[in-house]
Amino acid sequence: MKYIPRLVMFLAVPAVLFLLPWWTLVEAPSDGTGPLFWLGSAVFVLGFVCLPATMFLGHGPAQSDPASMVGDTLLGVMWVVFSWSVIGDIVGVGLFAGGVDDPARARIVAVGVLVVSAALVAWGVFEARRVPRVRTLDVSIAGLGPGLDGLRMVVITDTHFAALNRLRWSEKVVDVVNAQHPDIACHAGDLADGSVAKRRAQVDPLAKVEAELGKFYITGNHEYFGDAPGWIEHMASIGWQPLRNQHEMVSRGGDSLVMAGIDDPTGVGLDGHGPDLSAALAGADPQLPVVLLAHQPRQVIGAAEAGVALQISGHTHGGQIWPFHYLVRLEQPVVAGLSRHGADTQLYTSRGTGFWGPQLRVFAPSEITVLVLRSR
Repeated sequence: MKYIPRLVMFLAVPAVLFLLPWWTLVEAPSDGTGPLFWLGSAVFVLGFVCLPATMFLGHGPAQSDPASMVGDTLLGVMWVVFSWSVIGDIVGVGLFAGGVDDPARARIVAVGVLVVSAALVAWGVFEARRVPRVRTLDVSIAGLGPGLDGLRMVVITDTHFAALNRLRWSEKVVDVVNAQHPDIACHAGDLADGSVAKRRAQVDPLAKVEAELGKFYITGNHEYFGDAPGWIEHMASIGWQPLRNQHEMVSRGGDSLVMAGIDDPTGVGLDGHGPDLSAALAGADPQLPVVLLAHQPRQVIGAAEAGVALQISGHTHGGQIWPFHYLVRLEQPVVAGLSRHGADTQLYTSRGTGFWGPQLRVFAPSEITVLVLRSR
């Protein structure tokens, strides 16, 4: 009985995603009769059955890669079609007010939704699979010594190496990162979905990232859906320093800063895991500026209370598929970009380097971020 609410929710979401587009694209333009109605209805019923089944097979105990690719793609496509069905129906109200009657009105809306959705899905696949653009930003840090002025921190995050083999993409990302001549390289979590044994080939090119002052990695929530201890060990084995509620000193030109990192909150259920900012900063010189890697933007509340100069986060993907960023904003204080919190704490939230699930990015392009630290 305790699983019934979860089952209801698991089926209710696909029902909503399919029902409105079915009405917009099938029922309304066909007036509920004829071959279009029956063929379209059959396609939507098949999709409604397929989505929860493939999501369960792909992300449940079976961990089927083919099923996850089908389910994730269907989820992304239906989110686009659902969103633009809502917009199309609003346009339909405007057409009604303008004197356009059915069935012409319903058919205009249906064709418009289909054309826009198809174009956005095609563009979204291209955006998701491309090597991310480089975004460079100067960040002024109070207390940063002149020896560290101009220090280049290259940030990647949310690579989400998963069922779709992106080995070549991974190699190209490394080439772009190295072309930025980073002093420090950071991976802010959600490295991969799945076990080390299944995904390590896609992750291993990260060993070739070159950063003179250090390469630092923290866990995201998705590591804890798979094998967080295994990924922590593997990243250490390929030359990345995991920051698990700890800090390292970074020095150049006679000046230093504190480079700290904390676990993702999802790790609380695993023995010895979970964020502990106090432990991460224990023993650090309070006069030095702190740069903190924390996967989720909402962790900035504690960072601001601790006087952290800059927190670097990912997690949001910038919403990934418009207009999902409105839902992300309900959970996180920031969706993307540089923001200020408290008296002296800044937060940079990356839109992410890869994608989760649906290989789509719509109005939320991926990024490789270069943060150039500047003395005030």
